Amino acid sequence: MMEGTKLIGYVGTYTKGNSEGIYTFLLNTETGKITDIKLAAKLDNPTYLAISSDNQFLYSVIKEGEAGGIAAFKIIDGELIMINKQVTDGAPPCHVSIDMTSSHAFSANYHKGTVESFLIDEKDGSVLPASSIIKHKSQEGDNSPHTHYASTTPDEKYIIAVDLGIDQVILYDVKNGLLTEKNSYSVPPGSGPRHLVFHPNGEYVYIMTEFSSEIIAFQYDSETASLTRYQNISTIPEDFRENNQGSAIHISSDGRYIYAGNRGHDSIAIFTVNPESGKLTFIEHTSTLGNWPRDFALDPTENFMVISNQNSNNLVLFSRDKLTGKLTLLQSDIAVPEPVCVKFLNIMDK
Repeated sequence: MMEGTKLIGYVGTYTKGNSEGIYTFLLNTETGKITDIKLAAKLDNPTYLAISSDNQFLYSVIKEGEAGGIAAFKIIDGELIMINKQVTDGAPPCHVSIDMTSSHAFSANYHKGTVESFLIDEKDGSVLPASSIIKHKSQEGDNSPHTHYASTTPDEKYIIAVDLGIDQVILYDVKNGLLTEKNSYSVPPGSGPRHLVFHPNGEYVYIMTEFSSEIIAFQYDSETASLTRYQNISTIPEDFRENNQGSAIHISSDGRYIYAGNRGHDSIAIFTVNPESGKLTFIEHTSTLGNWPRDFALDPTENFMVISNQNSNNLVLFSRDKLTGKLTLLQSDIAVPEPVCVKFLNIMDK
C-alpha cells in the first residue's frame, strides 16, 4: 500500500531483549528515508510474517508461554488488529507463509521438525486449527529434523519445504488443508538448506544453505513435482575462514538478480541470473553495516532494499540499481530491536 510516496513496512522480531513484538515503519521513496518506526502489535517472538496479496491480513509466528503457533491480524490503515491465534504445546514455528488466495497458511517448525497446514476462514481471515501436522523423519546418523521453510510452489500445486537438519527438500500435495508427501530430494550432507526462492518463470528454484553458505539451483518440473540439480555456487569469498551461516534469499521480479544473506561475513551476495539456463554468476558482496543479517526485503518498487541486522539491532536501507542489481547505502542507523524479517504491504492497483 502506498500513500503518495510512502510505503508501509513491518518488522518481525525476537523479544528476548528490548523488543515488544511487530514494528511498523514508513519508507519514503522520494527522500530515500525510513521513518515513523513504532510498535504495531505486542506479542512474543513474532519472528516471521506473511501478508495477504490484498493487504487485508497479516499472519505472524507467535510464542505464548510454553506454546507456539500462528496469529492472524486484520490490517486497517496500516494498524494491526488481532483476529485470533492457533497455538499448540512446544516451541513456536520459525516460518509462516500463505497461498495467493489466502485460503491456506503453512508453517515450518525448526525445533519440532514439522510442516503444518491451516485453513483460513474466507470471511474474516481467521486461522483455523491445524489441518495437517507432518513430522519429518531422521535420516542415517544422529541428525534430527529441523524444518526451516515451507511455502507453495509458483503453480500452487504443491507445498515445498526445506529441512536443514536432514538435508532434504520435500514436496507435498495439499487438498483441503491436508498434506501428503509427493517427492523428496537430498542435498549434500551438512549443507543445511534453509530458505528458497523460485524464479518468476517458475522453472528454477534456488535454495540457500545455512552451513555450507551456498546456493543450490534446481530445475523444477511442475507436472511431476520433480527437481533436478544443476548448480552449486558459494555466497562467501573463497578465503573467508570465519564462522558464517547463510540466511535469506530473494530474487527481483524480473528474474535478473538474486540476493543472498550471509551472517558472519555480514554481507549480501549479489548474483546475476542467466535467462536461458538459470545459472548464477557472482557480481559482488555488499556489507550489511551491522551484525547478523537475518533477512532482507525488496520494497514493492524494487528501487530499495531493507536489511534486518538481528544482533546489532538495526535496519539498513539501500537504493537498488535495477540495471546492474547493485546496492548503494542510504541509511544505516535505523534502530529496531532484534529484527528478523521485513515485509511490505503491496502496492494496490487503483
